[in-house]
Amino acid sequence: MSSKYRLLMLTTLIISGCSMCYELIISAVSSYLLGNSTLQYSVTIGLYMASLGIGSYISKYFSKNLFNIFVSIELGIGVIGGISSLVLFLANIYISNYALVMYMEIIIIGAFAGAEIPIMTRIIEQDENNLKVTLSSIFSFDYIGGLIGSIAFPLILLPKLGYFATSFLCGFLNILAAFLIMWKFGERVDRIKVFRTMAVVLAGLMLVGMVMADNISESIEGGLYRDRVILIEQTQYQKIVMTKHKDDVRLYIDGNCQFSTEDEYRYHEGLVHIPMNETKSRENILILGGGDGLAVREVLKYPEVKRIDLVDLDSEMIRICSTNENITSINGGSLLSEKLNIFNMDAYKYLETCQDKYDVIIVDLPDPNTEVLNKLYSNVFYRMCGGCLNDTGVLVVQSTSPYYATKAFWCINKTIESEGFNVKAYHMQVPAFGDWGFNMASRGVLSEEISFDVDTRYLTADNVSAFFKFGKDEIDQDVEINHLTKPVLMEYYNKAEELWN
Repeated sequence: MSSKYRLLMLTTLIISGCSMCYELIISAVSSYLLGNSTLQYSVTIGLYMASLGIGSYISKYFSKNLFNIFVSIELGIGVIGGISSLVLFLANIYISNYALVMYMEIIIIGAFAGAEIPIMTRIIEQDENNLKVTLSSIFSFDYIGGLIGSIAFPLILLPKLGYFATSFLCGFLNILAAFLIMWKFGERVDRIKVFRTMAVVLAGLMLVGMVMADNISESIEGGLYRDRVILIEQTQYQKIVMTKHKDDVRLYIDGNCQFSTEDEYRYHEGLVHIPMNETKSRENILILGGGDGLAVREVLKYPEVKRIDLVDLDSEMIRICSTNENITSINGGSLLSEKLNIFNMDAYKYLETCQDKYDVIIVDLPDPNTEVLNKLYSNVFYRMCGGCLNDTGVLVVQSTSPYYATKAFWCINKTIESEGFNVKAYHMQVPAFGDWGFNMASRGVLSEEISFDVDTRYLTADNVSAFFKFGKDEIDQDVEINHLTKPVLMEYYNKAEELWN
């Protein structure tokens, strides 16, 4: 293969990597906005593969001016892919049928990408006349490019650049590929000046988009959240957004509210003090999740506590909540306590290697709306929690709303019970969330009569007994156990979310 056609191999690498990033962006944004990541990724992959076939089939009708067609495809996919994340966020705000916009993006990008390889093959074959070498070279670079894109997106592009800058960058690279082709094969591109002008303008727009990505993000996020956005950070694992309205600060992870400073004390007092007053010893405490430091704040109210181990995957979450004044004024600087040991790792992995025994284990994790989180609500996970508890130890799990997600709540209850625990379910009103529930478990007998020997703003010995009572519309025992290999909980939760949204 001549040297000039090796440049086409390079463009194949760029094209494939960018196309893979576009599909990952669409899947990730849709999961962020709609939840149910399994559905979003499955639909995107399936529709993209079908669209590749459509594009490949349509390409047979192009027989003249193949370089013009190829350059047009590169410019088209660069523009559509470059603005893909921006269009999706705007569609979520202003258009009722978000799915239609999502499907159109996937189909157009997939069809363009599907037409690229056949057209490039015919271009090279016209001069080289060696189909075996041409096909093997093109597909090799195509697959390698896809691999590079699939690795670079989650590890580098998304955490460093975010959705908007990443899509604009990929759009720029697609337009750059068109530039390379026009530079090397300019004599075979009709109306070359027109195409070059278009490429310069479009490349400039993509670069402006990259530079302005943070400003665009702030504007878009302002439309997604009711209050003024004061912090946006995309970490390797999640998107963290903080909003503020008067004295009310709210923290969101991937679009889901984690707490409101107006009423978070209700949630965290219920999460911490009820199990802490069910155990005989309160020296060693394990908190899984809770990177905001609010559960730690409540645990530190007990002077007999000697050690608190906090396991939170995201070190950036810990950094924000230990340095941002809006949070430290609420958590009291708890993340800087000398009693606290922080482990930035997956909670499941921590329990797999844990050799310690704890008096109380507090599971303060986000709701089970993804496969990764669902694993942390499985029977195996609770089995490992039991292995790290003292004989008289108590486990408590935040368990979503028994009113809004009834089946999900009782699925968690039944799953914990399946591992030999005595389980007590309780719930309370948290204005930011509505009716919110917890499941408390122990190998011993649990009481519903609890008194408190620390200062609380909401809990009293009188009102706590009512937390263990449920109305008829909040009970559903017709649920399955959430096995690690059969994640029924995620289905229960996503159906509830669809109903209430």
